[in-house]
Amino acid sequence: MWNDPYLETCCRSALHRVALCAAGGRPAGLKDGPCLARLHSLGFVRERDDGRFVLTEAGRTRHASEVLKQAAGQA
Repeated sequence: MWNDPYLETCCRSALHRVALCAAGGRPAGLKDGPCLARLHSLGFVRERDDGRFVLTEAGRTRHASEVLKQAAGQA
């Protein structure tokens, strides 16, 4: 059974952009701001004190499974 919330294409793309930014973080105030807010509300990203978004562990897992199409436990 599918238990994860559906991510629109734009939100999957935003999740991937956050992953590409790695430790540097994705800045706020860009066109994908609404998607970053949604990803934050779902617990896939967190906003650091400097206003940049980085992946959470849940975000890394979701990025691997939905964007990279890796099975659980695959690196």
